[in-house]
Formats: sequence, C-alpha cells, structure tokens
Amino acid sequence: MNFDDNTPLDIILKSIFDPYKKSVADVEKISQAMIAKGLIGKQEDIINDHIAFRTLGVPNLGIVSLEKIFLAHGYQRMDSYYFGEKKLDAYWYAPPKPEYPRIFISELRVNELSSNAQSIIKKYTKLITTDPVDALNLINPKEVGQFFYKPLWEVPSLDEFLELAKETEYAAWVIYNRYYLNHYTISVHALPEPYNSLVAFNSFLEEIGIVLNTAGGKIKISNDGLLKQSSSVAKMVNANFANGEQMKIAGSYVEFAERLPLPEFKNMEKTLLKREHLREGFESANADKIFESTYNEQVKKTVNCS
Repeated sequence: MNFDDNTPLDIILKSIFDPYKKSVADVEKISQAMIAKGLIGKQEDIINDHIAFRTLGVPNLGIVSLEKIFLAHGYQRMDSYYFGEKKLDAYWYAPPKPEYPRIFISELRVNELSSNAQSIIKKYTKLITTDPVDALNLINPKEVGQFFYKPLWEVPSLDEFLELAKETEYAAWVIYNRYYLNHYTISVHALPEPYNSLVAFNSFLEEIGIVLNTAGGKIKISNDGLLKQSSSVAKMVNANFANGEQMKIAGSYVEFAERLPLPEFKNMEKTLLKREHLREGFESANADKIFESTYNEQVKKTVNCS
C-alpha cells in the first residue's frame, strides 16, 4: 500500500484509496492499533491483498467497461466466478508487479432481476449511451482516479433505493455508491507472528472493537484450506437521496486475507516465502459471504457498536 513511486498506476490507486480511507473509519482505527501493537511501523507497511469494485450488468457499464482501466495499466484478467443466488459474475485481475494489489470486479446480472428492479436500474443507467471509460485518457492518472467518484447517473430516490434493496442489496449499494471502492484487504499472512494467522488477527480486531462479518462463519475457508478470509461489517453512513431525503446506509468495509503456502512449498522457511509460493486467486464460496459485509443482516450489528 505504498504509493511512493508515483507511477501512473500508483497515482490511480492512491486516488481510489484516499477518499475510501477518509470515509471508512475502520481503516484508520485498525492501522493505528496495528502500529500501537508493533505489527507495522506505518500504515504504508500494510500489504494490500486486493481491492474490489461492484458494477451493474447493463449496456456501456459493467466488467467489460471498468476492467479497461486496469488492463491499460498492466493487469491481466484471470479466473471467472459465478454467484447464482446473488445473480453475480466476477473476475479477478493479476497485477503487473507483485507489490500491487489484485483487483476483483463483480457485476450484477440485471436481466435476471424482476421487471420492477430492472426498471429502477435502467431508469438511471439508460442515459449512459456510450462507455464512459472510452472517454477517459487512460494514461492520465489524475483523470482516471477521479472517475471512480464521478456521478455517472443521478442519485436515486430513497423509495427506489429501498425497493431495490428488498430484492438485491448489492444493486441498492451500487445504485447509490456507483464505482466507489467497496473494500481493500490486509494481507494477514505478511504480519509478524502470531498475528499472521486469521484466528489471532481476528481476536485482535475484536479486542479493538471491530465488528466482523459472521455470514458463513467469521473465517471463510476455501475448499483446499489455503485461502482464509474475514471482513469487517460496513458501518452505517449518512446518505443523501433525491429530493433532499436522507438515511443511513451501509458504507464500505475492510477485508482480511490469509494465504497459505502451496503444497509444494509448505515446508519452506516462512521468511523465504514470496507471493508466488502462496495460494493465488479467490474462492466463490468465500467471496459469496464476504459480499454480505454490506447487507442489512450484518450491518445492523454495528448500530449499537461504535
């Protein structure tokens, strides 16, 4: 998470991360507690496993649009994922260099929603008649960074937001937040012992008052046992809807990942382990539950915890 090189990609990632950090209080809270505990010297020492974005599967938007930004800066599209119950597709993207985070982009299958939900989404997105990314100068990092917080469509009404949320909380989150950064991820395995395991790190998080997503258990474990993930629950933030209406809704959150060595490297000295020795990619079953960090069933737990 060190952006000192000032390459175009560094500038873009910093432009994405800074507003997210300001609005997600848990980012600073966790970082300061890690510094106080001696786990890191400064926030920039945290290794960012991946960042994630949510999109809508409608013409001129979605994965095929947003991925252009990262492909232009050296990322490579990797595995695809499908989440049947949530009606989502996703891909992850490998960075041009190991010091950069992976990218995870998901997309809602809008055409599989009810006609009512589709009509709400298309009411706001139908005016986007060309791909907005095509209008960007992709080698201008300032312009690209600002794009992630650009209002691509009008703010919805509160009634429409709530109507969407009844069917798909993912859609409601995106229709309000657009391409806002959904989460970044602390690489727990890179921390000093014993906090390089999610069991110990989760205990540390709960000691400092971080509320964890319990959907599928606090620790989501891949089938091979080599990828373990947890996440905080999104805090409620003030949202301003059309016609001056206001309500607190789920913001963004923080994820925590522990990647274990691949079988052929399990006996390697831990100090020698590098990214290429560890479990790569993602796991659908894990991600399916991580999505719920912004869902009401989880978020309501934070109302009395602050």
